[in-house]
Amino acid sequence: MQHRVIVLGAGYTGAIAAGRLARRLRREDVAITLVNAEPDFVERVRMHQLAAGQELPPRPLAAMFAGTGVTLRLARVTAVDADRRTVTVTGEQGTAEELPYDTLVYALGSGWHDQGVPGVAEHAHDLANRPGALRLRARLAELAAGAPVVVVGGGLTGLEAATELAEARPDLDVALAVRGDLGERFSPKGRRHLRAVCDRLGITVHEHTDVTAVAAGHVTTADGTTLPSAATVWTAGFAVHPIARATTLDTGENGQIVVDRSMRSVSHPQVYAIGDAALAMGPGDKPLRMSCASGVPSAWQAADAIAARLSGGKVPVTPVRYYQQCVSLGRRDGLIQFVTADDRAVDHALTGRLAARYKEVVCKGAAWGVAHPLLVPSRARAVVPAEGAADTRFAGTVV
Repeated sequence: MQHRVIVLGAGYTGAIAAGRLARRLRREDVAITLVNAEPDFVERVRMHQLAAGQELPPRPLAAMFAGTGVTLRLARVTAVDADRRTVTVTGEQGTAEELPYDTLVYALGSGWHDQGVPGVAEHAHDLANRPGALRLRARLAELAAGAPVVVVGGGLTGLEAATELAEARPDLDVALAVRGDLGERFSPKGRRHLRAVCDRLGITVHEHTDVTAVAAGHVTTADGTTLPSAATVWTAGFAVHPIARATTLDTGENGQIVVDRSMRSVSHPQVYAIGDAALAMGPGDKPLRMSCASGVPSAWQAADAIAARLSGGKVPVTPVRYYQQCVSLGRRDGLIQFVTADDRAVDHALTGRLAARYKEVVCKGAAWGVAHPLLVPSRARAVVPAEGAADTRFAGTVV
């Protein structure tokens, strides 16, 4: 009987994990099912581009995984029973079905979070997924010259959204509201460049500004100031998919699944969590932040650990660390902030057109890795002894 592996979610982490497993294990011994609600792979790091009016090439998952042995299942995940080892999904016809598994890879990721701020859900736009970006795109197309647009949030998503929109629509009055200093996580060089770009693009920056309410035509700040807004873009927070919290899996306060160094659940050894869904510790015993930078290595780690445990080999453990933060500031400018292993900015930063090209190479490389699941090369890694007995059917199948 084949060992049943189900991967939930076909974002960067889930798709890469499914492809890597297909590359490392024999098809006659393992059945890999990839469950996703949409038929296409979505480059989430490009949603600000889509919202600004740019066209992104379609990336059908069926074409990507053709010939790999991975079965694509288009369905929405509605429940996980970690004790019974089943996943409940709802297909296109609205019919619920239970899928049993032997090993589960949970990669449902995260979505936008209103932080409990009144009016966000009703009046703000998000960039967490393709439908949200398309809704914002449609709204921006309705706006006349001079209309105010407010981007809330000074993280990477907020910075990319504000600069992309300002560059694509110089006729709009784009503002950026951030709680602290503009670019406070960057080095002095990075902060200077970011401020210069905002000035060049005509972005009004409201620093130390906490947005406490969003209405149809404005946002309200903590000090009672009203900022006019014909389109509010909310990037001030993300939350993990709520399904894990509703299970018996051990989760953190924010609903992430607590995992060990191999990305395996500490409470249910048949479950692995990767990407934004995982509460994994990085350098300095700090939780890894939700990002592609830590998500993709976590997918490699989980896939390699699963393959090793099934084959009776050594379980690879490579500590996930950070190298840089890549920020596009429109199509012709960017900021590459180099960081320490635990994600603290160092003095070195790359800026301008070269940084924009650097960021584009990173984005294209990530998408290439998803689109060519059987061609992703192995990485150097340390190993630790595998825990427990292995299934001897898989001996020698790791490549």
